[in-house]
Amino acid sequence: MLSEPLRKWTQGIRAPIARVLGRLGISPNSLTALGYLLNLPVMYVLATGRLQVGGILVAAASLFDALDGAVAREMGQTSTFGAFFDSVMDRFSEATVLLGLFLWYLQQHGARTELVLIYATIVGSLMVSYTRARAEGLGLECKTGLLTRFERVALLSIALIVQRVPLALWVMAVLTNVTALQRVYHVWRLTQGGDR
Repeated sequence: MLSEPLRKWTQGIRAPIARVLGRLGISPNSLTALGYLLNLPVMYVLATGRLQVGGILVAAASLFDALDGAVAREMGQTSTFGAFFDSVMDRFSEATVLLGLFLWYLQQHGARTELVLIYATIVGSLMVSYTRARAEGLGLECKTGLLTRFERVALLSIALIVQRVPLALWVMAVLTNVTALQRVYHVWRLTQGGDR
């Protein structure tokens, strides 16, 4: 996973921005909600075929994923609901963006493969999230895997900008589901000898 090293590397940038936002009275949950709302125009842009513009907007909207948690930590506003709300809105955001792509390919003759890949990616991304949530609900840490949300967003954004979307869809469709299976295997290993 690239997300953890990048989070540490950008901490020095995010912290002062987070402090400014916090002092302006902008709450972490407001940033989370705004991050989702920004993905609604992204969906429209993708659905109308402006894929390169969509890629830039996907990258811009994803910045709020980094800032809501940073504001919460810097301003001492971390909460159980905030973490829950952030995770839920992340799932909605990703599904909203992929819906935009789905609607675009739905208009293209002979794009059945792309539609199936988008569906497989949505299923895989949801299962990546669910396997972690279910494991943590059982008291087990489960952050392993190749393709977390950070990698998926980065891959999709770059693919849209350089116009290599079908290739990215293949990678995401396969590796999201591989990641979910990696987490199943991880939990299986952790629980060996403890279950009856």
